[in-house]
Amino acid sequence: MKILVTGATGYIGKRLIPLLLNDGYSIVCAVRDKNRAPKNFINDKNISIVEVDFLKPETFKNIPKDIKTAYYLIHSMSNSSTEFHALEETCVQNFKNYIETTSVEQVIYLSGITNDTKLSKHLLSRKNVENRLASNNYALTTFKAGIIVGSGSSSFEIIRDLVEKLPFMITPKWLNTKTQPIAIRDVLAFLQRAIGKKELYNKSFDIFGPEILTYKQMLLEFAEIRGLKRHIITIPLMTPKLSSYWLYFVTSTSYKLAASLVNSMGIEIIGRPSNIYQMLKVKPISYREAVQNAFAKIEQNSIVSSWKDSFISSALKSDLHKHINVPKYGCYTDKEQRTLKDENYTLNKIWAIGGENGWYYGTFLWKLRGYIDLLFGGIGLRRGRTHPTDLNNGDSLDFWRVIYANKEAKKLLLYAEMKLPGEAWLEFKIENNILYQTATFRPQGIAGRLYWHAVTPFHWFVFNGMISALAKSP
Repeated sequence: MKILVTGATGYIGKRLIPLLLNDGYSIVCAVRDKNRAPKNFINDKNISIVEVDFLKPETFKNIPKDIKTAYYLIHSMSNSSTEFHALEETCVQNFKNYIETTSVEQVIYLSGITNDTKLSKHLLSRKNVENRLASNNYALTTFKAGIIVGSGSSSFEIIRDLVEKLPFMITPKWLNTKTQPIAIRDVLAFLQRAIGKKELYNKSFDIFGPEILTYKQMLLEFAEIRGLKRHIITIPLMTPKLSSYWLYFVTSTSYKLAASLVNSMGIEIIGRPSNIYQMLKVKPISYREAVQNAFAKIEQNSIVSSWKDSFISSALKSDLHKHINVPKYGCYTDKEQRTLKDENYTLNKIWAIGGENGWYYGTFLWKLRGYIDLLFGGIGLRRGRTHPTDLNNGDSLDFWRVIYANKEAKKLLLYAEMKLPGEAWLEFKIENNILYQTATFRPQGIAGRLYWHAVTPFHWFVFNGMISALAKSP
């Protein structure tokens, strides 16, 4: 049977697809940009990858007609709170219009719990998507999840940042809001086991973990698991804007995402009981076990997907391939090269660059640039990297985005997502035992030109030192 998975490069999609393959299904991955598809998806004979822009109805023709089940895992394609509602509405309507012309019998949709009488804009939009997905041509199965806890999930990473960075917290009152967290493992089990279950057709189910916890309790239990003592005081004086800035400066989230989270966190996310657990034979694990499982994955370097690699954490406003051709005219460049004694050793160092490994030279200046970026509303160095030694197209890498990563071709191309008066690329390439390192900056107006000249002395120091460190033999 052929299954369509939308949002295939997202946090849920990347984890769901291997499970469906193990069940013997053929998978059609709908992605906006094929360059972002994981290498293991591209090389799998049971996976076909099609490019679909859900805002452009004409691109849906790339989806085959003979699919039987479709997963709708598309979320807001914009960080802007003024845009996301309209964008989600357009996406779901385009999807529905096309899917009704195919042989799809069931659409499975993952949403959020929307039982509170007062919902945030994002949860209202999720509810609206569910209403629009309903159809007389196919059956709709909706799962509404609570806070999802797993390695790389936004909830897990934000809690981790807060707990590990702040021994003492003065926090907003929404930390006393009640919620029912659910492990990513259990969310995937519901999604995986729902295929073809007619008793689930045209029905909606809340899925949640076995405990009702406040966000404060989640933070303190997380700290206990990590062997840390943490003290939390909640005060009613923090406005939503101040709360958003608090999350932005302390965690790896962007300000716009922080603002959306703050608006949602003031709302209780308590699920309505049903018999879905018995029907699909899923026994949700506790919050403690979900956190422990997440750290087991981190310690094994086996994080399958991370919210940080999603475009919701990105400054890119267009697809990856539009940045793969580095401009040559009207640009400033810093070119360095070194002869290598051990190509493979240097290549492995390049593939491990950033994150906890740092940038090999001028660490203080890299960190300073990250702090400056934060002050101007950027992402800084907080995102790190998903895997310590592996890179894929589309991965986040500190304040860069991986545009092209091909270890066999010995080439890595990064695109800057820091706040800049222009655009910047950083390329590493090995040819004939020579490492070429090229930084390219395309300025925007006079400000961009002044910026380049102001930082040129630092560039000479940092880039010269970095390539020397990369080329150094073991």
